[in-house]
Amino acid sequence: MASGMATASYELRFDSGRICLDLLATTHPEERLDSVDRLRAWIARSGLVPAGTPLVGADSSWLVGFRELRGHVDRLVRGELATRPADVALARVNAVALGTPPAPSAMRADDGSLRPRLHAPPGHAELLSLVARDALELLTDPAARASLRQCEGDNCPIVYLDTSRGRRRRWCSSEVCGNRERVARHRRRAALARA
Repeated sequence: MASGMATASYELRFDSGRICLDLLATTHPEERLDSVDRLRAWIARSGLVPAGTPLVGADSSWLVGFRELRGHVDRLVRGELATRPADVALARVNAVALGTPPAPSAMRADDGSLRPRLHAPPGHAELLSLVARDALELLTDPAARASLRQCEGDNCPIVYLDTSRGRRRRWCSSEVCGNRERVARHRRRAALARA
């Protein structure tokens, strides 16, 4: 496999429309939260914390906690899509959501504008609480819930929020799964033309 392809398949994705769904996307096409450094990168890029927030307390227990919550959110979201209640997962997500989220604060930047920051470095349970709350808000908002879609790409498990015009989005990413579908369609047509 070309190194560019290997790198591209391993990039963190933030195109599902919600933080909780972006967390679910960290399992495909392979485990993307495979180290504490990757988890720190995901937390920073997901918007859970303001840019530049130090995540000094992050350790392997954080990795375990985020993966565990990811599993519960996955069962809950997929259960809702398939109208198969996942009550054990719901109970766990509800329990995690009870945690106190990080306290927001603001600081004055050099140019005089206000910039977001957190009152104190965020803890593991605080950040997990934010993700769990995002999942609960998503699934209890009828309009958002109605916009949940499973990617139609071949063997793609990604779930995303369809906010497209006309609500006709078919793939998690037009550049990834949509492109694969277009290439496959082209190959089928070319094979038929040769036959």
